[in-house]
Amino acid sequence: MEPLLNIENLCVDFVTNNAISHALHNISLTVNKGEVVAIVGESGSGKSVTCLSILQLLPTPPALYTSGKIIFHEHGNETDLLQLSQQQMQAVRGNKIAMIFQEPMSSLNPVQTCGHQVAEMLLLHKKISSEEAKAQTIALFKQVQLPSPEKMYSRYPHEISGGQKQRVMIAMAMSCNPQLLICDEPTTALDVTVQKNILQLLRKLQQQQGMGVIFISHDLGVVSEIADKIIVMYKGKIVEQGSTKSLITNPQHAYTKALLACRPALHNKGERLPVVSDFMEVDEAGNIVEKTTTVLVQNSTGELIINNEQLIIEQPLIIVENLKVWYPAHTTFLGKVTDYNKAVNDVSLEIYKGETLGLVGESGCGKTTLGRCLLGLIPPTNGKIFFDNKDISKATGREFRLMRKEMQIIFQDPYSSLNPRKKIGDAIAEPLKVHRLFATEKQRKQKVIELLEKVNLSADHYNRYPHEFSGGQRQRIVIARALALQPKFVVCDESVSALDVSVQAQVLNLLNDLKKEFNFTALFISHDLSVIRYISDRIMVMNKGIIEETGNAEELYLHPQTAYTKQLIASIPGIIYEPNI
Repeated sequence: MEPLLNIENLCVDFVTNNAISHALHNISLTVNKGEVVAIVGESGSGKSVTCLSILQLLPTPPALYTSGKIIFHEHGNETDLLQLSQQQMQAVRGNKIAMIFQEPMSSLNPVQTCGHQVAEMLLLHKKISSEEAKAQTIALFKQVQLPSPEKMYSRYPHEISGGQKQRVMIAMAMSCNPQLLICDEPTTALDVTVQKNILQLLRKLQQQQGMGVIFISHDLGVVSEIADKIIVMYKGKIVEQGSTKSLITNPQHAYTKALLACRPALHNKGERLPVVSDFMEVDEAGNIVEKTTTVLVQNSTGELIINNEQLIIEQPLIIVENLKVWYPAHTTFLGKVTDYNKAVNDVSLEIYKGETLGLVGESGCGKTTLGRCLLGLIPPTNGKIFFDNKDISKATGREFRLMRKEMQIIFQDPYSSLNPRKKIGDAIAEPLKVHRLFATEKQRKQKVIELLEKVNLSADHYNRYPHEFSGGQRQRIVIARALALQPKFVVCDESVSALDVSVQAQVLNLLNDLKKEFNFTALFISHDLSVIRYISDRIMVMNKGIIEETGNAEELYLHPQTAYTKQLIASIPGIIYEPNI
């Protein structure tokens, strides 16, 4: 195969006043024309640094290229991209090498229409008129299967969904027919159905254009559906690489085995998910040592924590009757509402004491609205909510504040739900202060340290700020804060959706352990049915504000009744690797 890009012995350091951080250690890889190469690893492994270096998008300083070459092959010529000036790189970026960034909302300009931003790329690199640029943009929107391409041209990023924004980014990247396309986690925060559509679209466009693709992800299940070759990175080093089939069916490195084994889709409810530390450890010299014996606590039968007979005996903690949450969608000139956005439309459900009810559906189906409405964070338009035999649907603000101790939420993004100026010890202690649970500061601090240790953090973390923690550690902090008041009911709103698969496994294990210890009832919201199946006793499928289907977790997963549920299950990335542990 003809090489398109060669990275040779690339080393990148980040230099600050206090220390030097080694981000990449002698990275060497090759991307051939027409080939999809996936780079896989956890956050901090060096995936994005590698790809940002290709386009010289790292600020220098603090980034420092200590050695290495990035050779781009074009028409028989070889160019070291690291030797080009910024002006020379402008002719490469978006034209010869394009990139789809991880978060489309922060990558698109909020004050410019989607069409204008794509047309701007065409006008920059091609000698065409504005009318031709608009026509080509609309054609690109059709190619990436955006609905109503002409209308989409005039829409702003906030007016379209996450999947549609990602398609706009793909259209922008494809606008100049690049020879190499870099995709940096393009499907991480998307629904499984949207994710599958995006993967199929990328593969189709790649085959049509014959371009090379670098696909960055932390999920081997996702890249198994699109990649020809997989490169596994860990702490700035390549630990394993090979063809997709050989690497997934016969992984050699302990870290690769761990990434494959920790996915919830491979495990029954009741099994403890494997984590990276079960497969390997790092010695004092920084070398990876594979563990020869892996000891995992398993329940091979996948026995449910709560079976149907127990549910009949147990009293419901929450009863919802004909709940509606409607928002005005269109109004007349005089302000009369003519149409509504029915976020939650006539929903009735029961959540039993001690169970975990999984709520699954695509973005915009009403999952989060329903969860927040149960907690009194969003007022219902109509219907009744009973919590512990009390009607809370018409409770006043003061009445809800008195009940807040019994109901907590773990938000999707832990960083935005923590005050960046407040130490995490104070953040966890805050609800204890509000509800006056302990007489002295010393007692509150002792309780916080106890909670930190329960979520596998230490007393040393008490005086640190949120930015000093990783994503998985921040999620543990938010869980500790939610459990500080020992609530009866906890809503987990997409609490693992943005985490690496290995960190996700740790958090899911932690939630299972804490649920047994604190015996709380949980509503677990997610768009990933494999996670919902693993963590839940029962599953409720939601679509466009209504409940499509409800049933026992395993039964619903194996024998779905509605077409929508079947579509969700079919969209789960599948891999054939089965861990031998």
